[in-house]
Amino acid sequence: MDQNAKVYIAGHRGLVGSALLRNLRGKNCNNLLTRTHAELDLTNQADVEAFFAQEKPDYVFLAAARVGGIHANNEYPAEFIRDNLAIQTNIIHAAWKNQVKRLLFLGSSCIYPRLCPQPMKEEYLLSGPLEPTNRPYALAKIAGIEMCWSYNRQYGTQYLAVMPTNLYGPGDNYHPDNSHVIPALIRKFHDGKTNHAPTVTVWGSGTPKREFLYSEDMADACVYLMNLTDEQFNTLLGSDETRTGIFMPPLVNIGVGEDLSIKELAETVKAVVGYQGEIVFDASKPDGTPRKLLDVSRLHSLGWEARTDFRQGLAQAYRDFLG
Repeated sequence: MDQNAKVYIAGHRGLVGSALLRNLRGKNCNNLLTRTHAELDLTNQADVEAFFAQEKPDYVFLAAARVGGIHANNEYPAEFIRDNLAIQTNIIHAAWKNQVKRLLFLGSSCIYPRLCPQPMKEEYLLSGPLEPTNRPYALAKIAGIEMCWSYNRQYGTQYLAVMPTNLYGPGDNYHPDNSHVIPALIRKFHDGKTNHAPTVTVWGSGTPKREFLYSEDMADACVYLMNLTDEQFNTLLGSDETRTGIFMPPLVNIGVGEDLSIKELAETVKAVVGYQGEIVFDASKPDGTPRKLLDVSRLHSLGWEARTDFRQGLAQAYRDFLG
């Protein structure tokens, strides 16, 4: 990307989008486009098309989405599939109509089957049933991948989907009910510490394993991919299965290649926050997928690896929570 190219970051206020914004500013990108939800409703097709027609971005990072943890996915399944389908459909189609050079669509590791072989390779997409608690969200993201794939095949576009593992970092959502696991645990242990609570309850058995990536590392990987040469980038844009018989979506996993149990995670967050009480696991609450570890060999082969130490990243996230 040229430093003066117009780069649109959809969802620049969220965990993912804000990290992308910081990364691009740090690389002296001088022409960044952002719009708040109040300025541009991405679920409104006419508004999105008018924005693209007026601004004509060269590159698009599609980080806007309705997101949340198990509780939010269980409570609002209609909103999760409806809003995410609308956002990504409007942006991808407007990008094609306005000759965007490259688009990076950000998904989630929940696109892979619930009982997927570990670690999860990109070609395992659509190979089995999804986790029921976040199936509406996952199906929306899978539709986004398929839309990028279809536009690449039919129109010769350069649209790539990236699937980050579980993210944490500055700008996260710490809502007590609708947040993901790390910000939820940070809030729980901080409240327990502040209130001198003897115990803090954590949902589930503690046995599922998860992989976590610092949001600043995720942003760096996305910008790295967007800056690949055409020769490298085009190898990632998916195989035309109707001609080749090969199932390879335009998809790159972004992660660290290591995971830990929720019990280990809770103990680590407890130590970082400085909570002195006991952890109680409520096994009556859902665990979600037993394990979600991404195979990141494709990303590593392109020359990028995560750099942030997990405990140091958690400490930075806690500082961000404290404000």
